[in-house]
Amino acid sequence: MVSLISEITDSKGRRARCGWVFYDASCPFCTRTARRLERVLEPRGYGFAPLQDSRVAALLGLPQGELLREMRVLTADGRQFGGADGFVYLARQVWWAWPVYALAQLPGGLRLFRAGYRWIAARRRCASGTCAVSP
Repeated sequence: MVSLISEITDSKGRRARCGWVFYDASCPFCTRTARRLERVLEPRGYGFAPLQDSRVAALLGLPQGELLREMRVLTADGRQFGGADGFVYLARQVWWAWPVYALAQLPGGLRLFRAGYRWIAARRRCASGTCAVSP
């Protein structure tokens, strides 16, 4: 799996030394969020690519029906995080986002982040009215 990570490139041919963040490119809310995160995480070695990329399903080992449920983070050492777990992992990579990581370490913190992520993900199509994700 790790060799695939080093071989995958984004649409501009760039590689990511620390890992990849995969997002739903058909969702305007998701795309805006990915662009904001990209400004912070790309200098730290993370690449961004759509979940719709033909290589992603095989790389993540997920069936097509599971791909668009949540954003995914794939690290250079092959670890995979989805949804809130991915955001918490990424927060740990940015010094000023440490409170997110710290809150997730408290009893019930990660569970709360996961519930919040699921709530937002289930309603994200409402933000623009154009997402293909079913409610």
